Amino acid sequence: MFRGFSQLFNKSNKDLRHRIYFTLACLGLFCLGTTITVPWATTLTEGLGALEIFNVMSGGGLQNVSIFALGVSPYITASIITEFLQMGIIPYFEELKEQGYVGRQKINKITRYLAIIFAFIQGYAYCLFFNRSFDLTTIEILKTTLVMTAGTAFCLWLGDQITKKGVGNGTSMIIMSGIMFSMPRIFIGAYNSFIHGVYTLPIGIILFIVFILVYLLVLVGIIYVQLAERRIPIQYSNRTTSAYGAEQSYLPIKINSAGVIPVIFAQILLTIPATIAAFFKSEKALSFINKYIVYSSTTGLILYIILIIFFGYFYTFMIMNPEEMSKNLNERGGYIPGIRPGEDTTKYMSKSISRLTIVGSIFLTIIAILPVLMSKFTTLDSSVTIGGTGILIVVGVAIETYKQLESSLLARSYKEKRRKLR
Repeated sequence: MFRGFSQLFNKSNKDLRHRIYFTLACLGLFCLGTTITVPWATTLTEGLGALEIFNVMSGGGLQNVSIFALGVSPYITASIITEFLQMGIIPYFEELKEQGYVGRQKINKITRYLAIIFAFIQGYAYCLFFNRSFDLTTIEILKTTLVMTAGTAFCLWLGDQITKKGVGNGTSMIIMSGIMFSMPRIFIGAYNSFIHGVYTLPIGIILFIVFILVYLLVLVGIIYVQLAERRIPIQYSNRTTSAYGAEQSYLPIKINSAGVIPVIFAQILLTIPATIAAFFKSEKALSFINKYIVYSSTTGLILYIILIIFFGYFYTFMIMNPEEMSKNLNERGGYIPGIRPGEDTTKYMSKSISRLTIVGSIFLTIIAILPVLMSKFTTLDSSVTIGGTGILIVVGVAIETYKQLESSLLARSYKEKRRKLR
């Protein structure tokens, strides 16, 4: 790993270093934008509750009522919807999916238009939520909504620039930077709670060190599970093992193929009742939701776990259709040794994916509920958490960006060796 990154400082990789610098500059600009509050609004002092995940993803921009308060969350919502529409729900989107590059470009364009529409709707809904803390006139609500929508449009443009001129996926990098921007608050809160809290100094120092070690342990566990995969051996009828140096082909299936999407789905679903109740200003409905549906309550936590496991299965089988995988394998002349092509292969893949999804969903659930359990069973500040959706996103994006950099450096190294041999 370190040997590979040392190649970044070679003269031949100067352009790659410039791409990294450009990416860092864009992410710095985003973090700066999250601190700029909308002029006619003020920072929220009350907790965001179920909306906290969106606050984390925007780098605290939602709490600050900043110009980047929405971040790229409307784009995520739009992307999820267009993915669903490609699953045969609307024939037009299914046709676009089958058109290859041209179809993907059209889908991406539609997704961006939807993202702007969702940004306006979300911005207006958040303004109604903000109105509980300070009174805004109708004109100020519309102006704030437009500023937030423009902020989302700028974030999408910034993400495109990172994708084209920087490293990694621009949208994912912006989400990761927003989460990392808010992470220092966790350790500052832990330090204040343990060192300057009710504990004596020696005990507080020990507890703070234990907190850091547990945090690192959870981080290592997430990295391990995110990289873990099961390799199903594949044999091709038109290939011989001797002709390919006796190398075995594999079909890799990740333990957590769904990533962090099930958690986001579950959180969004649980925020819908609270958003509707806040919109209609129903105190009875809000009281019922806070008592039974919000995941800080016992029943809400159970519902949260059920939703994560359900969406874990649903999304995994949506992106990894065993029947389609079996069909593609058969068309390429491939088969799983000991398993007959066709229905038997479909059943085998379905069983394998199902077992892996159980492990992945349980892991995802544990990481997602850790912050909730900490707030319920400890007296620590609400900002002090271990695990959660944020760290899952950061690890996932960091791994993908590292792989991209590594493959780029390997390709350059290979070209350099070929040039020298000539």
